[in-house]
Amino acid sequence: MWVKICANTNLPDALAALEAGADALGFVFSESTRRVQPVQVREIIAGLPKDGERIGVFVNTPANEVMKIARECGLTGVQLQGDETPQYVTDLVRMAEGAPLKIIKTFSANAPYEISTAASAVMDDNIDAFLVDSGNAAGRGGTGQVFDWLRASDFVIKLKQRAKVIVAGGLNPDNVGSAIRLFRPYGVDVATGVECEPGKKDIEKVKAFISSARAAEALGSGAH
Repeated sequence: MWVKICANTNLPDALAALEAGADALGFVFSESTRRVQPVQVREIIAGLPKDGERIGVFVNTPANEVMKIARECGLTGVQLQGDETPQYVTDLVRMAEGAPLKIIKTFSANAPYEISTAASAVMDDNIDAFLVDSGNAAGRGGTGQVFDWLRASDFVIKLKQRAKVIVAGGLNPDNVGSAIRLFRPYGVDVATGVECEPGKKDIEKVKAFISSARAAEALGSGAH
């Protein structure tokens, strides 16, 4: 089970998340109370061990700017949280010039109609995973809101036929196990659910979240 702890803003939190067993750290470069600047992220990543993925979250940022930030900061992947087109993704891959760059495309489970348009168009061999979030008019992610799991289950199943799926949106140590047993995703992603305040992690919650996710994965191999 791939676990991403998102919206990191400082080195101690990032180190603690990796120590607790996180596979990936997320850094938000778009409008948010948890937004970080490239210079901050470069300093944080410089203090991290070499293992672990480092994912930048972007919303409708020009592809050349995304690539510039990825190179400057040492990101291993990008999470596209906006209305990025197939051409945008193609451009991003071209600009990477063969360097490994994990590309995650986010869809809002609150707008499942997107499956017939965006998912079928954007998602080609350039996409490594889809992330299903509960974005709304107030924000593309980090809302702390759980989407309607049962209503979205068909949507998630269709996405899983195309690429790996990561589930996010209002997850916390108490409900992540249920999400894993229901969706059986490739991974889970959390920000708000492990914070003590916006941008500051509660390390005990981080540990509990990762522990719950691993336990659900171990127990859920026969679940549907």
